[in-house]
Amino acid sequence: MKLRPFLAVASLALLCSAAAQAEVYPQAQQIPMQKQLGKGTVQARYAFTRDKATPDQATREIGFLTLQPGDAVGVHKHVDNEDAYIIISGEGTFTDTDGKTSPVKAGDITIVRKGQSHGLANTGTVPLVFVDVIAQQ
Repeated sequence: MKLRPFLAVASLALLCSAAAQAEVYPQAQQIPMQKQLGKGTVQARYAFTRDKATPDQATREIGFLTLQPGDAVGVHKHVDNEDAYIIISGEGTFTDTDGKTSPVKAGDITIVRKGQSHGLANTGTVPLVFVDVIAQQ
């Protein structure tokens, strides 16, 4: 009789793990894309794009983006979502919603909240690589 509670807990754990499966997006399966987002072309590699996210998923888009020296993601507004940049390598200048600029480098994280604007320029001599995460509540 002691086995029943164990089976109930094991069954519940199995159901919960099935509902909350982690997802892995190997580099070879990521979606390559080129975007004109300001000055120059942004090279991107996405796990998934906004049109693939389901309405209940907070993360709407995530991927690696690369800006060549002198290229920039122009200042743009996020009307109904948030956007974070995680700088992987290179150097650049981040512009916030007030137009203030800040230098960024590997290890830095920027975030713009719903209703705010931002931009990013590669001011260095090597590619600026960053992870872009767009989320929506």
